[in-house]
Amino acid sequence: MFNKIRSKILSSIKNKRINVFLVFLLSAFVILIISKLSKSYTDTIPFAIRKVNIPQEYVILDDSVSMNITLKTHGFRWLKYYFSDPKLTVDFTNDVHQEKGVFVYNKTKSFLKNTQFDKEVELLNLAPERITFRYGVNLVKKVPVRIKADVNYSLGYNASTSLVVEPDSVVVVGADILVSKINYLETESKQINDVRLNIDEPLQLNLPENKSDIDFSTSTVRLKATVEKFTEGTLKIPVRIINAPKNSVIKFFPKEVSVSYYVSLSDFEQISKKDFEVICDFNDTSEDQTFLIPELIKAPKLAKYSKINQQRVEFIISK
Repeated sequence: MFNKIRSKILSSIKNKRINVFLVFLLSAFVILIISKLSKSYTDTIPFAIRKVNIPQEYVILDDSVSMNITLKTHGFRWLKYYFSDPKLTVDFTNDVHQEKGVFVYNKTKSFLKNTQFDKEVELLNLAPERITFRYGVNLVKKVPVRIKADVNYSLGYNASTSLVVEPDSVVVVGADILVSKINYLETESKQINDVRLNIDEPLQLNLPENKSDIDFSTSTVRLKATVEKFTEGTLKIPVRIINAPKNSVIKFFPKEVSVSYYVSLSDFEQISKKDFEVICDFNDTSEDQTFLIPELIKAPKLAKYSKINQQRVEFIISK
């Protein structure tokens, strides 16, 4: 029992010695750090340019401009620059002047010292001393959207309305030299398969590489169409001969040709013979030809497609 109590007492004393040692070690380290940070150091760091009060009629084309600034200050002040993103503010109302095609910033070290830094910071050097900002005149332009989607319908289904995108156009705002080159915007390439319901799909726009310099009213559109069940119909349509030789009697067969069409079930009853017209034009024949080629010159807009199933009409000419 006595040995256990003695062991605990010695262990406690040793732990206290270790704790005291660690306190002294930490204190020495803190004093060293404070001593180091209290000294002055010289270093060069890049300052990003923060542009303010840019005139609305202009757009600046240089987004990655920076200035390397050499400073001398104490360590505590350097912590501010090392652990943040230092910026140099350029006021386009007061700090720049305009030359041909550019804004120019070339303020002196004393100006920067008085406006950007406090008295504890000594400004030693600027590189470059002159910064130019290319600019363009803002242009607003409305351009159409082109669809690049490929839609495949299930058997017996099709779109009863045209494929459209909403919105069908995009407002583009930016420098005239950039915006003037944009005449349309395409959607992403997308394949939509086995469609049997109404289409309402989001599509991303393929924006130009320099999109950071241009504003777009939207970057996405929606592809839309009404999808219905479709069926095929067939009608016998009379053939009409045009441009026949004068003073001649034309006998031809058949008098009617079969025309098939593809239409939605909801519109099927609205299709009739009067919606179609088939002709044969004698001007399209050669001298020894004995047949005419029927041509469908009128078809209903409700039909997705229409075609003549018979490609020849035989004829003879009697005087």
